[in-house]
Amino acid sequence: MVRKYFGTDGVRGRVGEGVITPEFVLKLGWAVGQVFAREGRSKVLIGKDTRISGYMFESALEAGLVAAGVDVLLLGPMPTPAIAYLTRTFQARAGIVISASHNPFYDNGIKFFSADGTKLPDELEIAIEEAIDATMATVESAKLGKVRRIDDAAGRYIEYCKSTGQTGLSLAGLKIVLDCANGATYHVAPAVFAELGAEVIVMGASPDGLNINANVGSTHPGDMQALVLRECADFGIAFDGDGDRVLFADASGDLVDGDELLYIIAAEQLRCGEYCEGVVGTLMSNLGFELALKALGVSFERAQVGDRYVKERMNALGWQLGGENSGHIICGDVSTTGDGIVAALKVVQAIVRSGKSLVELRKPVSKFPQIMQNIRIQKPVDLGDSELAAAVAQVELELAGRGRVLLRASGTEPLVRVMVEGENAVQVADLCQRLADKVQKLSS
Repeated sequence: MVRKYFGTDGVRGRVGEGVITPEFVLKLGWAVGQVFAREGRSKVLIGKDTRISGYMFESALEAGLVAAGVDVLLLGPMPTPAIAYLTRTFQARAGIVISASHNPFYDNGIKFFSADGTKLPDELEIAIEEAIDATMATVESAKLGKVRRIDDAAGRYIEYCKSTGQTGLSLAGLKIVLDCANGATYHVAPAVFAELGAEVIVMGASPDGLNINANVGSTHPGDMQALVLRECADFGIAFDGDGDRVLFADASGDLVDGDELLYIIAAEQLRCGEYCEGVVGTLMSNLGFELALKALGVSFERAQVGDRYVKERMNALGWQLGGENSGHIICGDVSTTGDGIVAALKVVQAIVRSGKSLVELRKPVSKFPQIMQNIRIQKPVDLGDSELAAAVAQVELELAGRGRVLLRASGTEPLVRVMVEGENAVQVADLCQRLADKVQKLSS
């Protein structure tokens, strides 16, 4: 069944447009409540990031759920993976996240976790969509849902994050820059690393509702990289607005992406005698990363771009590690979803236990030059267009089997992403620009 409202990860868009309105979100909350109420009295958690519209949508969801007879637990600003974790620990029917992740403050979205902290199964999403189109009716007053706020949500999640590391793990002696993107990790991540003994220099931890992801965080890591150099820190860590992505900067200020972080985690598991069956990446994962894993004897498979597809492939293969080069990393041995803080702790633990620097640990990954352009389109582009297909075929011919081409439409923005990867950086840049120009022409 083709979904009318849901994308690959709930709904997302510009506030006040399309489905990102208080009216629709009220109805969405009611529809979710209707579906869950069929199985008896239910409770649902609601958490959010720090963007200003979160308060409005929190109230709308709350009203809709209560009108359907569902109890609501409010978590306030919390990282997306924290909501997945707390949904499990509170034995709630579902967790709802109000966030547009790495998007600017003027966007927002609603996504869901099931009772076990994973994405909702297809049949539930379809049932919710059907309920949205029904006439809204409020249950009788005696059956209305009740609402309470969980005041210790942050503390619970901080302790959980610390528990995912080795028992007795100490970060004493490490100097770390933390960039919280003025987002949902602002009051959690600094506490985690400080309580483990690190000297923490914090930036991007003063959210005002409008500055989430604004020139900070994993999508804008430049200031974090510069601060690492100024402070002579051991490394820096940057999260995105909702805390499910993470990137590092090494002591030289060079960016360490999700592919390299996944390699470090996998290599550390092998070094410590822990079994690493394989790693799931995506179509965007660098070829150099794949070759480095193979040199370790670790299997590698690619999924479609998106944590949902990475997790599905991990489940199908029975593997415990996967992620994207954007820094969305799933450590399946301790988490059900991508978790920036947990993944960061895995990397930092590798640094501590191995006695090596981040520069040394990333060295075996010799990345191929990879260029990606995001082409903002005026109208939909048929990626199977014969003219475009011919251009792609020509680029692949020029790469001569030593590179890759990927064209992908964004699931959340009017963008087509053009990626070219190969051995020669100048050639890769030229070929990527050629395809980008072709896409731009077809979209105008």
